[in-house]
Amino acid sequence: MLLNCSPIRPIRKPQPFDHPDWIFELKLDGFRALAHFENGKCELVSRNRNTFGSFRRLAAELAPHFKGENGVLDGEIVSLDERGYPQFEDLMFRRSELFFVAFDAIFLDGEDLRDLPLIERKARLKTVVPLRQARSRLRYHSHVERHGNESGTGNRNV
Repeated sequence: MLLNCSPIRPIRKPQPFDHPDWIFELKLDGFRALAHFENGKCELVSRNRNTFGSFRRLAAELAPHFKGENGVLDGEIVSLDERGYPQFEDLMFRRSELFFVAFDAIFLDGEDLRDLPLIERKARLKTVVPLRQARSRLRYHSHVERHGNESGTGNRNV
């Protein structure tokens, strides 16, 4: 597994704004993680490169839904309510089903994607993550292009 890579740090601004060169994503309440996929298996790794041992079952459930040969996806481990909204307290106490919501692809099928623009990495991510497959615990986190004021409304779910 590619354990020597770290999540790419997002840029946080105090207020939503519009800009033609930016994309915007809603912040998820969960645990930031990298999902390492290799040889039909998945391992969830923290920012500090520690394996999330308490999420082994989730990792095993992610592996069959990854559509690539191997890869490292950046995302968030979350607990989603019936509307699809993250619930941090449910995650902390493991009260409901867990999901890995991927918002970036760092490596895919042997290719290092870190030098590509984020919008292209997200396009590649869409090729390996099921889009709205009800039974999958692996989800794609969408974004809004240019219109950050729209992304800050809180009216969208995962």
